[in-house]
Amino acid sequence: MSWTRLIRSELRKLTTTRMPLAFLAVLVVISGLSAVAVVFGTDFDGSKAFISTAADQRSLMASAANAMMGAGLFGAIAVAREYGHNTVIPTFLSSPRRHRAVLAQYTAVAIVGGALSFAGAVFTVAAVALSLPTTEFGFLVSVGGVAQVLAASTFAGACGALLGAGIGAIVRNTGGAVTGAVLALIIAPPLMVQMASDAASWIPTTLASVLSGVTREIGSDVGAGSAVLGSALWALVPAAIGLVAVHRRDVV
Repeated sequence: MSWTRLIRSELRKLTTTRMPLAFLAVLVVISGLSAVAVVFGTDFDGSKAFISTAADQRSLMASAANAMMGAGLFGAIAVAREYGHNTVIPTFLSSPRRHRAVLAQYTAVAIVGGALSFAGAVFTVAAVALSLPTTEFGFLVSVGGVAQVLAASTFAGACGALLGAGIGAIVRNTGGAVTGAVLALIIAPPLMVQMASDAASWIPTTLASVLSGVTREIGSDVGAGSAVLGSALWALVPAAIGLVAVHRRDVV
């Protein structure tokens, strides 16, 4: 089977299930919470200073960190369930060279994860923009700022989905893969910072903030290019381990 057909097949498997719709529904809820925060949220003094500047509004809209975590869960479930339901067997029968099938699966998961994250960022930006007229502040973020937020969320989502896919390929159990993604993206980073304070600049949430352009202090030390490379490494390491694991072991 050709590489293009493999990717199309994997995309079809992902988009013909209810899982992407479930994640999309969660994104709608999260964006709705952002609108609620704008309409009803206040600072301690009762003001709405948290949305009074372009930087504040951009920080509220930046969802790259959440995109990476959510897409990580998506990728872990998408790949691990293939082994749980044994649907990976016909895939490997149609493409005996497993590395091609796994890479096609990774590509499809990253594409859908990035698309879902882009949609989530669009929902969040729209929710903030539509709710701001209920306050005394207008929409202050520039077109370029919005574009950076959307691009950062899309890239972070693709990286998160690939990271989760790698964990799913390693663990092969849906519950275990979800646990692994939570450990990698939520639990392990703070522990790394406690053990080495310099690691704070390289954990996923910080890198996502740099990509979104909302963490100037850290951005002066970690540039956008370094943040792209760091985010990619977080995804590629487990993906590479998963690829080797699938190639060397039995399917079931």
